[in-house]
Amino acid sequence: MDRNVIEDNESVQAQAKLWNLTVGYLKSMSLKCALDLGIAEAIDNHGEAMSLSQLQSTLSIPTTKKPHLYRLLRILTHVGFLVEQGTGVGTEAVYDLTPIDVFKGVHSLVDVGGGTGALSKGITENFPHVECTVLDLPQVIHSIPNDGPVKFVSGDMFSFVPRADVVVLKWILHDWCDEDCIKILQQCKEAIPSKEAGGKVIVIEKVIGTASTEACHETHLLTDMVMLTAFTGAERDELQWQKLFSDAGFSSYQIILAMGIESVIEIYP
Repeated sequence: MDRNVIEDNESVQAQAKLWNLTVGYLKSMSLKCALDLGIAEAIDNHGEAMSLSQLQSTLSIPTTKKPHLYRLLRILTHVGFLVEQGTGVGTEAVYDLTPIDVFKGVHSLVDVGGGTGALSKGITENFPHVECTVLDLPQVIHSIPNDGPVKFVSGDMFSFVPRADVVVLKWILHDWCDEDCIKILQQCKEAIPSKEAGGKVIVIEKVIGTASTEACHETHLLTDMVMLTAFTGAERDELQWQKLFSDAGFSSYQIILAMGIESVIEIYP
């Protein structure tokens, strides 16, 4: 291949990477917009995939903005929040929830180390049928009003996790060494029902080796250095996660979604 062509391709890739880094924040903004509009709740209540026209008529969107909804759905599909089906000629596309919708059939959830409850509040807003509880240290939640849809319970995750259908660990385990992670996971396992009854733990963490881009892989490696120097934990690859789950007594797991630098892992008792 001509050297100039190679250099041109590299230049294009570099420009694309720079643009993605510059406007990458729009991914999280798009997800927030989806939550604010209640797209997941609308599809969940509908019971099956919805077309663009159905979503336009269901969601509370100003008339002037409805023609642009497809653009939001397009980026939500790209980042893995939605899946687009039936895009053949003459067929109107329909949109369904991807496996990230881990709250179907869930009635109760505990967010371990959930702080002020941002994640749980987002869940209750979009899935009102899910009763959410945040477990965190007394000094973290003592000033938070306990009169809203999210309940706050003070406690130590090393010794107690409230019972629920699902326990969520978001950005918790990477702070801790393997031995401490196993203790936390064992408490979570005690708090959930059997796999057959819908019990599971949802782990939201980085999985080294799953990044879709070089930039995301570099983020994994750099945050691992943060864990090494500032904490006692680590960012882990899939084999390391698998061993932790097994050592904590879980029977199986699956990485149900890898989006950007984060992965959603379901582990089963």
